[in-house]
Amino acid sequence: MIQVTVRDVMEKFDLQLVSGHEGIGRYITMSDISRPGLEMAGYFTHYPAERVQLLGKTELSFFEMLPADEKLDRMMRLCSQNTPAIFISRELEVPQELIHASEENSVPVLITKLTTTRFSSRLTNFLESKLAPKTAIHGVLVDVYGIGVLLMGKSGVGKSETALELVKKGHRLVADDCVEIRQESDNLLIGSPPPLLEHLLEIRGIGIIDIMTLFGASAVRPYKRITLIVELETWDPEKAYDRLGLDEEKMRIIDTDVTKLTIPVQPGRNVSVIIEVAAMNYRLKKMGVNAAEEFSRRLDEMIASNDEMDDF
Repeated sequence: MIQVTVRDVMEKFDLQLVSGHEGIGRYITMSDISRPGLEMAGYFTHYPAERVQLLGKTELSFFEMLPADEKLDRMMRLCSQNTPAIFISRELEVPQELIHASEENSVPVLITKLTTTRFSSRLTNFLESKLAPKTAIHGVLVDVYGIGVLLMGKSGVGKSETALELVKKGHRLVADDCVEIRQESDNLLIGSPPPLLEHLLEIRGIGIIDIMTLFGASAVRPYKRITLIVELETWDPEKAYDRLGLDEEKMRIIDTDVTKLTIPVQPGRNVSVIIEVAAMNYRLKKMGVNAAEEFSRRLDEMIASNDEMDDF
């Protein structure tokens, strides 16, 4: 289970812990952030207690207008047993009622220097990244002409050697052997290497090499969006491979369908060049230029023209 604690957020954004120290290890399980404006007015019917709460200038200025006997009640109800944490923006002064309620229920209260909108945006991005669904796939991820290409195939088919050849041509390695993938949003898969394998590539007969040391910092990158999957397989003369490219195969990773190409490998085929062309052709298709469809259209026109000539 993916978990983020309040301590993780405090260290990430350099926040000041004011009260509720015992709850610093509470888990944050969702990226949604609540700004409890209605709750300050006393409406707790649909209070999303499981979300982190963010109080800004608007909420606290309204809170100061409340009668003294209602202030503590509001904060006690705000600091529920399920509330992960309460954040205060702009380094605003924390009400004593909130400090008392947070200590009573061990709900940490933290202060940030950032404005409410900016902190909310940064915290949301951080939580979405950390709490995104994750998986790991055996393969190699390379950045080819800005396209994140995930090379897959059986062990020994030549994935790492192909990646090395692509790096020598100026492309960038992201991950070898194991690719950690997280889905940060709909149709957005981000691949990265495990910390242990970062910048490393395994070549049979040579061993493990450090790509950044050999080729420089420009030859690697820490993460990349996956937009194309290329499966390498040993050439099978009995198998019919796609020769036109009209049928687009998809592979599902987590909840996202990614375009997949199958490239047969045999002596004499320059696989790295084929992958470069595949990446460029993918970009052209996204720009509306599809060579296979254009060929099919010309062929249909030629057949139709010949049929009309036969009618005469």
